[in-house]
Amino acid sequence: MAPPLSGTTPRRGWSIAVVLIGVFVSSLDLFIVNIAFPDLERAFPSAGLSDLSWVLSAYAITFAAFLAPAGRWADRAGRKRAYLAGLVLFTLASAACAAAPSLGALVAARTLQAVGGGLMLPSSLGLLLPLFPPHKRGAAVGLWSAMGGAAAALGPPVGGLLVQAGWQWVFLVNLPIGVAACAVGVWALREIRDESSTPPDVLGALVLAVTVGAVVAAIVQGESWGWTSGRVLCMFALGTLGVVFSAVRAVRHPAPVIEPAILRIRAVALANVATVLFFAGFGAMILASVLFLTGLWHHSVLRSGLEIAPGPLMAAVCAVPGGLLATKYGNYVVGFAGSLLFAVGGVLWATATATDVAYVSAFLPAGLIAGAGAGLALPSLSGAATLPLPPERFATGTALVSMCRQVGLALGAAVVAAVLGARPDLGAFHTAYFFMAVCGLTGGLALLGIRDSASRRVPVPVAQGAAPR
Repeated sequence: MAPPLSGTTPRRGWSIAVVLIGVFVSSLDLFIVNIAFPDLERAFPSAGLSDLSWVLSAYAITFAAFLAPAGRWADRAGRKRAYLAGLVLFTLASAACAAAPSLGALVAARTLQAVGGGLMLPSSLGLLLPLFPPHKRGAAVGLWSAMGGAAAALGPPVGGLLVQAGWQWVFLVNLPIGVAACAVGVWALREIRDESSTPPDVLGALVLAVTVGAVVAAIVQGESWGWTSGRVLCMFALGTLGVVFSAVRAVRHPAPVIEPAILRIRAVALANVATVLFFAGFGAMILASVLFLTGLWHHSVLRSGLEIAPGPLMAAVCAVPGGLLATKYGNYVVGFAGSLLFAVGGVLWATATATDVAYVSAFLPAGLIAGAGAGLALPSLSGAATLPLPPERFATGTALVSMCRQVGLALGAAVVAAVLGARPDLGAFHTAYFFMAVCGLTGGLALLGIRDSASRRVPVPVAQGAAPR
């Protein structure tokens, strides 16, 4: 057994860089695709907003469904192997997205891209945390979260620039980054696996995808189909049956998608609930802001990207200090403060914006406040959901919280598509921003229930003994 790379070595530095690049690319893709939404509307004029929303939702749903099985498989087969396989698939699927001749083909390619991201993300934190000594792992979580914040900050302006050459370039940009990261990762990363881990629950993952997909479809199509129509009621019923099936299977399967043993840890369970709520608001904020600036204020995609960027940049700046503050004061304190600021930003957007352009006095202040709140909340959510677990369960715990994140994003985008699809006027945008604020506040209240239990590692009665190889 080789010693962990927790010292200061060139190989350790390259390992950290490769892992963070993967997190950055997968997060960058989310924000770039959002800013490309108006161009996608023009590229596929026969598709409505509800149809186009599946470019976002299909990715989020598939990503969510595969995260937990991928985390389990990463623990069993090796985190390096899972990470690099995901990075390769993500890169190839990005090329397929750029070459998609129709909306259906684009959604299918996005689904494959999500499978790659689902393999890559849970392995990333599982590879990163062992590279840091225990007393610095809170900062490592903050650094991991900061990559998402940096991608969020760069995504809108970079996406705005890329779509000037065509929406395909928001996917092609992933190719050189993915190839370079794969080449370095083969050499730098070290394998970590838990050979006693049991096989993942593939059926449970498929049921989860169908469950979330049914609920998202019901929300997105509710206005056009009719909220009391047979199709919408069947979608909600299918989602309910999926939840029941997943709960029963979680108890009976040796390696379920959602492990009851992990969720018995109060801090972990509450952190995952908070993550779903917070990211529902986050997903609503992203899509609503892009459509507000391009649709209601009629700004160009490039200008809108630049106008959105300060908020995510603030999130990136606050993420690492947020991780350090969470280590000192507790995830629930810092996470609640961040969620509250995020909600305040939503309320300001909902009350201060109007049809008349007022970027500096109305849109920008709300974006900065919401961005600062997100920067404080994100590392606390990730830390509360993973740090109480033993090291050999980091990948599985990361998969679970990332799954909740994607479920929240899908639900948030679905709500915005439903609200704006009916009547995309100022009142509808204000409703979307109020929804964002409510989600942020309830997510913060869920974090308050953690207290300081989030800082205590609790043994999990599942597979033990991950060994670096």
